[in-house]
Amino acid sequence: MNDYYSVLGLPFNSSIEDIKKAYRKKAWECHPDINSSPDSIDRFINITEAYDFLISNHKKILDEDQAYDKVMEDWRKYRQDRSRRRANSYARTSYGKFRNTSFYKTTRIFDGTAIIISFLISIIVLTYTIAGYIYRLHNPIPGLENPSVSAFVMLIIMGMVFFVISFIFLRAYIETSKKHKQKL
Repeated sequence: MNDYYSVLGLPFNSSIEDIKKAYRKKAWECHPDINSSPDSIDRFINITEAYDFLISNHKKILDEDQAYDKVMEDWRKYRQDRSRRRANSYARTSYGKFRNTSFYKTTRIFDGTAIIISFLISIIVLTYTIAGYIYRLHNPIPGLENPSVSAFVMLIIMGMVFFVISFIFLRAYIETSKKHKQKL
């Protein structure tokens, strides 16, 4: 297990985000389309296998120390060969095509679509909160009291926090994308 972590250059208790980030970096460094060294295919296959194993078994490895032997045995029986074949086929494609595979896309820490959707949801929450409050003030429901100012303020604050967080992640995603494109 420590071998798989060392293949990606990570300490034993690394987070999933650390594993994904390390894999993306190593995949770019070792992909045969970019790296012309004779052992680049084998190195690429090893880092892809390490990533596949660590992502598939991350929770099991961290939860139980004794579970490692069983996890590794199961891995060798059922998944290791499949992982190596997949990595071999990725190594034989161009790096550009490899980056467009669903496997590579799972390594993204910032997913643009999810960030944009959360940004839109925060705008919808803010819009409906304000519009709903104004509507209730102008069209009160008979028998009910006026809308709660504290609920309105709480929803506005929640919408603003969600908006700001989405905006921060969007900026980070754009910066990460720019840096990645400059490397290519």
